[in-house]
Amino acid sequence: MWMRNLLVLSCISFVIASCGSTTLTNTASISQPSGSTAQPLTPVKVGHLVALDMAPLFVGVESGCFKQKGLAVETVAFTNPGDNNAALAGSAVDFNINPFTLPFFAASSGVPIKTISAAGGWGVMQVIAKSQYNIKSAEDLAKYVKGNSGKKLKIATLRGDTLELILLDTFEKEGLSVNDFEMVYFDDLLAMVDAFKLDKVDMLSHIKPYTTQFVENGSATVVTDNAKIWSPNTPNTVVSVLDKTLTGRPQVVEAYLKGMQCAAKIINENPQEAISLLKGGNYYRVDDKVLLKAFETQPAPITFTPDLKAVQGVVDEMVKLKYIKADVPASKIFDVSIIEKLEK
Repeated sequence: MWMRNLLVLSCISFVIASCGSTTLTNTASISQPSGSTAQPLTPVKVGHLVALDMAPLFVGVESGCFKQKGLAVETVAFTNPGDNNAALAGSAVDFNINPFTLPFFAASSGVPIKTISAAGGWGVMQVIAKSQYNIKSAEDLAKYVKGNSGKKLKIATLRGDTLELILLDTFEKEGLSVNDFEMVYFDDLLAMVDAFKLDKVDMLSHIKPYTTQFVENGSATVVTDNAKIWSPNTPNTVVSVLDKTLTGRPQVVEAYLKGMQCAAKIINENPQEAISLLKGGNYYRVDDKVLLKAFETQPAPITFTPDLKAVQGVVDEMVKLKYIKADVPASKIFDVSIIEKLEK
C-alpha cells in the first residue's frame, strides 16, 4: 500500500472526503454553444478532497469561472490524499489539491511534482474547546491549566499529524506540555467529531467548516488556528502539477490559477452567492449558515501565495519528531512564480 503510514500521519486530518470510492463530482462541458466562434475549452482534471480551502475549486466550476478562462474542469474526488497523489503521479489528473506535506512525500519518492499555489483559504485548521470552559485563546488555555491542576482537559487529535503539531506548538508557546493534558489519539476523523459532540473529549483539533458547526451552535469556542500558530499564510492544502505540465503547458496552469482567483473574488465579496453556487455540487455536508460562518470568519481574504518559510518549518518539525521523512526542501518543490505574478 502506497506509504501506508502516511495516510494516518501525513495531514490526512486536513480533509474529510465524501464517503465511498473515488468518484467524479462534477464535469464542465467541453462543447461550445451552437454557432459560437469561441475557442474550444481545454479539458483538465483536478483531484481533490474536501475542506474549506477547496471552495475556490468548487465555486470555480459552479460559477463558470474556469470556462471564462478557457478550461473545462472535471473534478475528481478522492477519499485519501495518498490516492490523490498517486493519480497525479500517474497523470490520471492534471492538477491535485492535497495537504501541504503530500508534495514532500511525492518528491521524496521520485515524483517530479511542482506545487504552484495554496488551495485558497487561511486559518482552516482550528483548535476548539467546549464553551463551558470559556477558553478563547491560547493564553486562556494556559490560565485554565495553571488554575485547575486537578483537571486535565481531554484533547482529540491525530498522532503524528500537523493537527497534533499545532497543539504541541501552542503548548510550547504558553509554557505547557502534553503532560498537562489527557491526549486522546484517533485514526478516524469522523470519530473525532463524534467524540467532541458526545462530550467524550473537552477539546478538538480539526478543520473548518466541521469545527465551525460547534462554534456556530454555541457548544465550542475557538482557541487558536494555524494562521495564529504558524503564520497568516500557512496553507492547509496546496495545488500541485507534474513538472511536465508546468513547463510544457504554462498557459493552462495560468488559466487554472486565474479561474481560482475569479472564484475567490466571489467568495471574498459575496459568500452567500458562493454558498448558493456550492449547492449545485453538494460539496459540504454542513448547514448553509455554518458554511457562511466559516467563510466570514476567515482571518484574511482568500489569496493563493503560501508562506514557504512556514511550510518548511512545519515539515522540519515533523521530521525531527520522526513522524515523516522528507529529504527534498520546499524550494525544490514549490514554484509559485505564476501566482506571485498574478497577485501583484
